[in-house]
Amino acid sequence: MKLQRKNRLRATALGALAVSSALVLTACGSDNNSGGSTGGSGEKTSAASNIKCDDAKGQLLASGSSAQKNAMDLWVKDYMAGCKGVEINYKSSSSGEGIIAFNQGTVGFAGSDSALKPEEVADSKKICKTGQGINLPMVGGPIAIGFHLEGVDSLTLDAPTLAKIFDGKIKKWNDPAIAKLNSGAKLPDKAIQAFHRSEDSGTTQNLGKYLAATAPNDWKYEPEKKWPAPGGQAASGSAGVAAQVKQVDGSIGYFELSYASSQSISTVDINTGGSTPVKASSENASKAIAAAKIKGTGKDLALDLDYTTKAEGAYPIVLVTYEVVCDTGNKAETLPTVKSFLNYTASDEGQKVLTDAGYAPIPTEINAKVRETIASLS
Repeated sequence: MKLQRKNRLRATALGALAVSSALVLTACGSDNNSGGSTGGSGEKTSAASNIKCDDAKGQLLASGSSAQKNAMDLWVKDYMAGCKGVEINYKSSSSGEGIIAFNQGTVGFAGSDSALKPEEVADSKKICKTGQGINLPMVGGPIAIGFHLEGVDSLTLDAPTLAKIFDGKIKKWNDPAIAKLNSGAKLPDKAIQAFHRSEDSGTTQNLGKYLAATAPNDWKYEPEKKWPAPGGQAASGSAGVAAQVKQVDGSIGYFELSYASSQSISTVDINTGGSTPVKASSENASKAIAAAKIKGTGKDLALDLDYTTKAEGAYPIVLVTYEVVCDTGNKAETLPTVKSFLNYTASDEGQKVLTDAGYAPIPTEINAKVRETIASLS
């Protein structure tokens, strides 16, 4: 009997220890978990990341640029962890599709790698009853030129050569123009397979702006979201183009650096005319984006990028993805969530996520204006 009583006491003690441990773990978890807590002002914030959830609630639909997909995935994960009960559903499609959805009133905001055109602004006034669509720069980064060429790990190209490749004028990897830029490289006598986006894309338009600005004699096309040149092969989204380049020997394509980094795709160094070719990196893209000027008026913060920069270490093929919102006339039911979510993406913490994911943060001076504008949305 004494032995049984002793065993019962031991079991009770172990049970109490287990409960105590569970409570300790729960308490620790509540310090770091994503559940919101209420501060002294009644403002709900995330203990882990200080995300201000404010009055955000329900589901927020958004769509557009696939260029920012990897950044958006991280933002959404962090935000939803910090703001329980809120669902952000971002559909990665293309800039063109995002703008169409925004101007049809089916999303709370859209992602676009190109600022709204005048006709798109005009269309937005039907949805933004008392205002219009505006551009908020949120994501910066390099458009990497990815390539897959067995036996070649490093490749340098300049704007005229790139233009001729994507226009189908240079057809072989051992073309003299490529060989001249890559002295000592063993370039194979292999056909170049160039991939481009199949749908309207701001990434396409930004690449077109770069080629038109830096190689006007070799790239005669207007910078548009639709791929303009004949030939080549099409794939859907940045992910689709990256997948093709990853699989096909002899291929080349364009997509955001995060796609190249995540799939270990080699990227082209760009000869800008500076002392050394420039690698595609977040840091080098930031040097180019830092020189951008705001060209938008009022609350619109569209940027003017300098694709012709020869600044040392500045990677010139860059894009900025905008979140498109109404300056006034946003839907009352989604406005608190739009403001709360964008406040996070524009925060220091949200912008730091970009560097970790292969993107470039928006320059501090410009980002300060982004935050002011988000606060004023109504």
